Amino acid sequence: MNRQITLAARPTGLPKESDFRVVESAIPPPGPGEVLVRTHYLSIDPYMRGRMNDAKSYAPPVAIGEVMVGGTVGRVEQSNDPNFRAGDIVAGNTGWQDYATPKGKDLRRLDPSLAPITTALGVLGHIGLTAYFGLIDICHPKAGETVVVSGAAGAVGSTVGQIAKILDCRVVGIAGNGCQG
Repeated sequence: MNRQITLAARPTGLPKESDFRVVESAIPPPGPGEVLVRTHYLSIDPYMRGRMNDAKSYAPPVAIGEVMVGGTVGRVEQSNDPNFRAGDIVAGNTGWQDYATPKGKDLRRLDPSLAPITTALGVLGHIGLTAYFGLIDICHPKAGETVVVSGAAGAVGSTVGQIAKILDCRVVGIAGNGCQG
């Protein structure tokens, strides 16, 4: 069986259990160019809360009844894509479900001998890429300069701080709980 966590309602305030629904169905067979992936790890990230709202943003909202979005690492169970074979470890955005059938072009093969596969959901995935390219391509820091990271407690911000230190910059990190009073 394939368990999927779908969005059942738009949360007001903090999400609650009733905003989600567990749906069980048959494991989907992969179609042409698709790969059946069994999820082993799922990243839960702050951006997901915004995707639960029905509001214009950089990414479309999750529709009611749709599988919640999310980055995953999993194992290829079957493949109809010549670039993947059963047993490959892959990263993708297959969401909150046990099994998914993405197109092979939407997956990235991982080499478990290079780093723990979970790093594909963090420093060697979209978090690390966001930190690296945001700092290097946008800010162009030079050794000796001061880099101020306003979200230093978060995944991207803490990675920015580490990269800036590697580049011999002085790093000032700002972190807080957002509460006033």
